[in-house]
Amino acid sequence: MRLSPGDLSIQLPDVADGDTSAAVGRADEAFERWRTTPAAERVGCLKAAQGRISEQKEQLARGIALETGKPITEARGEVGAVVAKIDLAIADAKRHLADSTESDCTNPNVIRRRARGVAGVIGPFNFPVHLAHGAITAYLLAGNTVVFKPSPLAAGVCQAYGDLMRESFPPGVFEVVQGGAAVGQALVSHSAVRSVCFTGSVAAGKAIAGATADDLGKDVALELGGKNAAIVRDDADLDLAATAVAEAMCLTAGQRCNSTSRVLVDHTVEARFIDLLKQKLATFVPGDPLDDATRLGPVVTEAARRRYLDTIAQPLDWIVLGGAPEQVAGNKRGHYVLPAVARAEAERAVGLELFREEVFAPVALVVPTRSDAEAVKLANATDYGLTTSVFTPDRDRFLKLADALEAGNVYQNLATTFSPSTLPFGGWKSSGNGRPGGRGFVRFVTNEQVVQMKA
Repeated sequence: MRLSPGDLSIQLPDVADGDTSAAVGRADEAFERWRTTPAAERVGCLKAAQGRISEQKEQLARGIALETGKPITEARGEVGAVVAKIDLAIADAKRHLADSTESDCTNPNVIRRRARGVAGVIGPFNFPVHLAHGAITAYLLAGNTVVFKPSPLAAGVCQAYGDLMRESFPPGVFEVVQGGAAVGQALVSHSAVRSVCFTGSVAAGKAIAGATADDLGKDVALELGGKNAAIVRDDADLDLAATAVAEAMCLTAGQRCNSTSRVLVDHTVEARFIDLLKQKLATFVPGDPLDDATRLGPVVTEAARRRYLDTIAQPLDWIVLGGAPEQVAGNKRGHYVLPAVARAEAERAVGLELFREEVFAPVALVVPTRSDAEAVKLANATDYGLTTSVFTPDRDRFLKLADALEAGNVYQNLATTFSPSTLPFGGWKSSGNGRPGGRGFVRFVTNEQVVQMKA
């Protein structure tokens, strides 16, 4: 039984496993027609979908809030990004999919991009529409067909999105198949699926990599987790840093792959920074995700809430005490939690699970540092490498630190969650293979073919 995480009195429809083989079969049958459809017509279909989605923005946002607990203001931002992504993807397609030639070759030649076939896209619950949609638009523009498997935690809103998309394309070009992990494994391992894009946990990403390892012609793009650090130096604007850390801890209740969960602060400013962080976190009060005033919604499931409770029960130096209120606005019961912050000296911190592993909740660990080199060493001391923020007004100092950081996205005086769709986004190490997110994904959705003619 599925319950709305923000109001446990609301029962959501159960999710039945879809017929993966049938969906892939329809997409495979439609591929040749779609591949040879002129690019202008493919763009026209995406623009038609954009119009339909735009007309339903509020309904989709409310669906996201109801099913995942994401505050409605964040959900509206997600749907707005979905609409805008289509224009960005069209611009990327014009840039990256155009034929080219090498002038210093003996023979006349063309370097061109060929669609691969059926693409399987598996989306997460935290950005149930937006993150999948970025890959979907790129695949479709390049002439691939798509089978989309949403998170079962956001099945309803993703089905509504899927229906709007499907109405805009010829039969079979875009398919939705619902279900859990078994359906996802069946999709990625299907022989007709030639590309896979997955956003989710490291464990699931490893399972997908294993399921596709024997098919060397199948392209796999993975966007996985993060254990992201905010590095606060002695010259930082501490109010700015505390604001950014609090927001990056609490947006989507800390359930973002780029949430801040470690703060590496210069020991000389630690006390002032912690005081400011406490003040900022006090403004994140749990509330009904459908209320415009809510900044901190619930975590998505009871299992997520239990994982959070297990984390804050650990014998650490808790400087901001967490907890799980049973009731919030309007006496609604849900999976609500409070922000929590622990502190540990560097020598102890590196051995803590809270330093190494994702919690996916508004929880962070503060570690005092005594040099830029120590901050970098600690930031890099995880298996993840997604985002890192550095708070210093000194651009040269920032660039030197950024060069030493093992992360795909490094920001100066910005939150770790600052990831605009207008830039590429991808992680290093166990955070993924650097390919799925943000601007330019269309580069990875085709096979390159080089054609030479005898002079």
